[in-house]
Amino acid sequence: MPRVKKGRTAHRRHKKVLALTKGHRATKHSLYRRAHESMLKSLSYAYRHRRERKGDMRRLWILRVNAASRAQGLSYSQFMNGLRKSGIEINRKLLADMAVREPESLANLITIAKGKVQD
Repeated sequence: MPRVKKGRTAHRRHKKVLALTKGHRATKHSLYRRAHESMLKSLSYAYRHRRERKGDMRRLWILRVNAASRAQGLSYSQFMNGLRKSGIEINRKLLADMAVREPESLANLITIAKGKVQD
């Protein structure tokens, strides 16, 4: 059985890691061992932050809906409670989009919710 030299395989693996760490500071983009550590850390950050982004977006939507509803004299929690009582099932993403693009249609929803809250 002839022996297998791993030079080509290792070289390709090293080049792949160095390509992934392009743009990192200091030796983290040029020395393989430091680059490999940096790559593992950056990939774990990317994985974690993809999940965090979902919560960040929800917080942004809630913030926008709250600002729009307070401008009409109703708090966010009262607005959402009024929507639920009136049987309107619309998610926060669409409400936030309406707050930015169609404020008059959101104002109509707020008046409907206001009526249900005060009953």
